Amino acid sequence: MNTDSFALRHIGPRRSDLPEMLQKVGVETIDQLIFETIPENIRLDQPLTLDPAMSEHEFAAHIQELASKNTVFNSYIGLGYHQAVTPAVIQRNILENPGWYTAYTPYQAEIAQGRLEALLNYQTMITDLTGMELANASLLDESTAAAEAMALLFAVRSREQKKAEVSKFFVSEEILPQTLSLLQTRATPIGVELVVGNHETFDFSQDFFGAILQYPGKSGQIHDIANFVNQANAIGIKVAVAADILSLVKLRAPGEMGVDVVVGTTQRFGIPLGYGGPHAAYFATKEAYKRNIPGRIIGVTRDMNGNRALRMALQTREQHIKRDKATSNICTAQVLLAVMAGMYGVYHGPEGLTHIANKVHNTATTLADALEKLGLYQTNTAYFDTIQIKTDSQKIANIATENNINFYYPDAETVAISIHEATTIKDLNAIIAVFAKALDKTTIEVKELIEGSSINNGIARDTPFLTLDVFNSYHSETELMRYIKKLERKDLSLNHSMISLGSCTMKLNAASEMLPLSDPQWGNIHPFAPLDQAEGYQIMLKKLEEQLTEITGFAGTSLQPNSGAQGEYAGLMVIRAYHESRGDSNRNICLIPSSAHGTNPASAVMAGMKVVVTKALENGNIDIDDLRTKAEEHKENLAALMVTYPSTHGVYESAIKEITSIIHKNGGQVYMDGANMNAQVALTNPGAIGADVCHLNLHKTFAIPHGGGGPGVGPICVASQLVPFLPSNPVITTGGDKAITAISAAPWGSALACLISYAYITMLGENGLRKSTEYAILNANYIKERLEGHYQCLYTGERGRAAHEMIIDCRPFKEHGIEVTDIAKRLMDYGFHAPTVSFPVAGTMMIEPTESESKEELDRFCDAMISIRKEIDNAANDPNNVMKNAPHTLAMVTSDTWDFPYTREKAAYPLSYVADNKFWPTVRRVDDAYGDRNLICTCAPIEEYMEEA
Repeated sequence: MNTDSFALRHIGPRRSDLPEMLQKVGVETIDQLIFETIPENIRLDQPLTLDPAMSEHEFAAHIQELASKNTVFNSYIGLGYHQAVTPAVIQRNILENPGWYTAYTPYQAEIAQGRLEALLNYQTMITDLTGMELANASLLDESTAAAEAMALLFAVRSREQKKAEVSKFFVSEEILPQTLSLLQTRATPIGVELVVGNHETFDFSQDFFGAILQYPGKSGQIHDIANFVNQANAIGIKVAVAADILSLVKLRAPGEMGVDVVVGTTQRFGIPLGYGGPHAAYFATKEAYKRNIPGRIIGVTRDMNGNRALRMALQTREQHIKRDKATSNICTAQVLLAVMAGMYGVYHGPEGLTHIANKVHNTATTLADALEKLGLYQTNTAYFDTIQIKTDSQKIANIATENNINFYYPDAETVAISIHEATTIKDLNAIIAVFAKALDKTTIEVKELIEGSSINNGIARDTPFLTLDVFNSYHSETELMRYIKKLERKDLSLNHSMISLGSCTMKLNAASEMLPLSDPQWGNIHPFAPLDQAEGYQIMLKKLEEQLTEITGFAGTSLQPNSGAQGEYAGLMVIRAYHESRGDSNRNICLIPSSAHGTNPASAVMAGMKVVVTKALENGNIDIDDLRTKAEEHKENLAALMVTYPSTHGVYESAIKEITSIIHKNGGQVYMDGANMNAQVALTNPGAIGADVCHLNLHKTFAIPHGGGGPGVGPICVASQLVPFLPSNPVITTGGDKAITAISAAPWGSALACLISYAYITMLGENGLRKSTEYAILNANYIKERLEGHYQCLYTGERGRAAHEMIIDCRPFKEHGIEVTDIAKRLMDYGFHAPTVSFPVAGTMMIEPTESESKEELDRFCDAMISIRKEIDNAANDPNNVMKNAPHTLAMVTSDTWDFPYTREKAAYPLSYVADNKFWPTVRRVDDAYGDRNLICTCAPIEEYMEEA
């Protein structure tokens, strides 16, 4: 037992378990299983070229050495990113707590009530501060949210505007540069014409469907935007506003002015800079647009007993059902970060946030006063936290750098300074000293802040916010710690039991991978800091890119995309740019198998492509004849094929190289969806199957935690011909020499989270990565064989093997009156989260155990599923059965009355192992229909709404 081996800790089954597992599967060795599972013509014949694996102790020293190469300056760059103060109680109890970061997206509401409540708090906080009617549970970053706002406003154009093909969208020149770049990326493919200009001189006589303003502007100037909004509304132009969330404590809420969408980031609500992310963006709009809002919305409903319950409502599900008619491909949120930001609002409350906002504003005002006394000219007439000084910016930059200070320099004669929550009086004096030295004057020492204001009454906030009890009850650390724990206890996470979700790969998120995230040497680097201040980050990110490039068999990697869906979009946009560079701008047909995830067709349409669906055979494989026919029919305009491998049905299709060859022969490129990369690493790869680009879900295959539904990271890896088109950033140079415009706001996306995947690959090494894939396949096939005779496995490979996941058919149980949902709910009583339900086939379950689960845990899960199978057989005798009443709560089991034809023990402790570690759902089965009829998305008491209903 080599205790230096990280693979020993990451991989679940022990060596002593192998004989029994292999015997059950029907093979003598793992090598034999792999031979029978993966087609020979795509298996790698050489090991990956990766550095030898480090032990956890070696990696800890290595990552600390890299951290020391980062130089943490006091950064006053702003541009949407500000150093924040993370309350220790939130850092310790949420960010560093596997009870929060290992949870899955709350699709099974009954065992996710804690996360759902935390997100409902977040939504309420956003609607209060923005003055809007509806907010979602977060988006990827501010720039993505702005692009989604543009897409929403384009989709909801008036009938007259659509008839007239009105497609102009006005962008204020005060917009953040990264947001402008992302708007440019998103506009062209969907037919939007961007017009950038001064909103104060905007010509309202032109035909525009929408506009976006920055509030305050990138310069820090606060404009009174009410007049613009009024004029726009009068002629049918819809307006979006990108607003600084902390400034809204002091500024008039955009919703009060009649805007249609408000977006921004909640990073400065306690979230580390992290060299660009992950951070939770917010998106708020009018209820009239609820069917078009991107992302996820948390809603209030009731359970079977009529008690208040929470659930995910609308959006992600709806967008995916719409597929190529969707207005967004967003699949994830930044849940962990939204939970932290929402809890920041809970902890500080309205009075605390007011104090913080006043302190920031007073610090900026005090700085402006001091610099003006030095004889400098400050240009912003109204500002919240950012001032602009007219002076020799190069001279200031030289002195600031000598003093470990970063400012932003818009031009040779301007220095912009953005104050943040962490700025102290000592910091303030250091800033003043830089300017005094440049002017060769005696510095001015500030001893206390001026309580002035540069915000006039016309734009000052005069409405209350965060008035509900939850924001006014938990202001001591003791109370907040207990509130966080109360919510955590309502959620089933990986620290309780296996979460066997197919396609979602809920594997171990090792503590040694997570520890660096709390280090301020990694957390406090601004994404637009000069590269020489981020040497540790640059080494780590470059190495991670090289590792992912080697693993995928490609030539280059971009870490910029912030989610799997964003990675899909990035990959297709790179393909689009490649075709255009060759004069093939006509190539706009994207072939997509009928079994594909809903994000695939949505991404293709967002990239300006037309979707042509190809058929699947009864065995789940791609119908090659139909694919060939459609590829040849569209060969003059074929852009790409989107394919998942192994297939969405959990099978390695042996014809995959023939499939990719057909596409190439007809002029297209092959995009491989990396959702199932857990079944490829070190055994085969996208390059080997003939793909040209793939995205990778680092939050699946490469161990970044799901965090309750985010952070996600979805980098793209590409073949050599696509490397020149990898995405850029307008502030820090990234990407190829023919780079497309930005895909996300930060140059390297969620750089802080990339530390986790770097740790995962570095500590496993080639041998550990290969064994991880082999054991993922072994564990899946072990479950398949244990469930044989109880459930039918729908799809297998040519030798009867599953890949790393399998689909079991639950449709025959309808004759007993049992639906697949009933099985999902009953599993909660056994202490398990359900596998993926009804995807890609309705009425089925997709099971993926991952390599991290032990044989003991696999057996517990299989015992539960076999026990449930027996309960299904008995269910037909009485409709008041244990399946239909599941899950059973503690309140039910301890009630004085028991009106069920089975025992309390049968309900709550169906197998002996359950008693050792019982998990209690806190609500009964959620009433989705009631929630659909009564969309309630803030945390006001449900009684108010039930009375109205």
